[in-house]
Amino acid sequence: MSVGHGFDPSILREYDIRGVVGQTLGPKDAYALGRTFATVLRRGGGSRIAVGYDGRLSSPVLEEALVEGLLASGIDVARIGLGPTPMLNFAEASAQDVDGGIQVTGSHNPRDHNGFKMVVGGRPFFGADIQRLGAMAAVGDWEEGSGRCESRAVFSAYVDRLVEGLAGIADGDLAGLRIGWDAGNGAGGPAVELLTSKLPGEHHLLFTEVDGCFPHHHPDPTIEANLADLKALVARDKLDFGVAFDGDADRIGAVDGTGRVIWGDQLLSIFAEDLLLRHPGATVVADVKASRTLFDGIARLGGYPVMWKSGHSLIKSKMQETGAALGGEMSGHVFFADDYFGFDDGLYAAVRLMAATVRLGRSLTEMRSAMPAMFDTPELRFPVDPARKFAAVEEVRMRLTETDARVVDVDGVRVTDDDGWWLLRASNTQDVLTARAESDTAEGLERLVGRIDAQLALSGLARA
Repeated sequence: MSVGHGFDPSILREYDIRGVVGQTLGPKDAYALGRTFATVLRRGGGSRIAVGYDGRLSSPVLEEALVEGLLASGIDVARIGLGPTPMLNFAEASAQDVDGGIQVTGSHNPRDHNGFKMVVGGRPFFGADIQRLGAMAAVGDWEEGSGRCESRAVFSAYVDRLVEGLAGIADGDLAGLRIGWDAGNGAGGPAVELLTSKLPGEHHLLFTEVDGCFPHHHPDPTIEANLADLKALVARDKLDFGVAFDGDADRIGAVDGTGRVIWGDQLLSIFAEDLLLRHPGATVVADVKASRTLFDGIARLGGYPVMWKSGHSLIKSKMQETGAALGGEMSGHVFFADDYFGFDDGLYAAVRLMAATVRLGRSLTEMRSAMPAMFDTPELRFPVDPARKFAAVEEVRMRLTETDARVVDVDGVRVTDDDGWWLLRASNTQDVLTARAESDTAEGLERLVGRIDAQLALSGLARA
């Protein structure tokens, strides 16, 4: 057995491996991950893996060390180069000779962070699987071997597959669309350039040059401040709508023609309506943070809504379990499985948004205006002692079982009453509790937040 490697425990997250380069994460970690992941893959009967990386300054060095480790444990490697995480997922899903994939990416995190997202056999690799990697690496439980390495060009094929999201819609029906695209200097920029050159309509692009310093704004489209440039572009050129992506382009953000943000659950409601026109009775999975109007709307349209745990790996797994055709969460991850591969892809979601406006016969601005006006909080996040994080939520759940409260406890507690609903859950990735509430009225929202505070106080905690 080889000499092992100890990962900093903080980098072994629920959904990926992620740390600060030069502090908690470096090339030795990448090499050890390669040795360990290759071992898992080989013992499961796999023989080849696809590897890609994003545009962060540290990504090429980490990718090199990762590949070295994979080869040393006897796995063949298909290197696909710089690109968005969905391109890596495409390379894994579309090739019969590829058994898994690893993307070197820091996603939407600060520019000095980086990490790895993994997939095996089309399924996310997360949770206990990641902890197992840490245990195996610590004792050097690695296979030995000498894998072969090749470069594999998938960029053009990936973009061509994105265009298929418009299948069945005449170019003439799309020709009048005028759309803004903000790549945020992330890894999706070159794909946005090629994609929009193949799409009908008029397209205005921002920040498509890959730059790991992110000179214009941070690539996280769930933070409204990061959409300021896109809003300005839409207003200046009087565009129909705009889309934006995170650093590895697996998440989407959007604004309508008036600059209003279309949040993740609102986007999902549009995609669900479009889907259910063509696939009546389809199942749609959304996370516990999503609006009540989303779940009610899916049911009203004849679909089957499933509320599930937050986290892109968890949503994807639930979709596979239930056979859902569509899934998504507030963070902008959207998964299409009706005529796509079922993984989250911000660029494909943008194409499907174009298709939805045509098939539904309404502009994005009209659809946003027709949505119920709700009063809600942003996601409220506050630090908590790690030892109390899950225990406090369980205390709240136990207290609520002694009442007639309507509680969904698939991920923390989501409580519905006459004022609306409120949610309290423990983050899987940080030592924080998160809360959210939604009501039809401002007064109702205030009362809901008061109930959250009251429950926290009973557990000796407070939002601070």
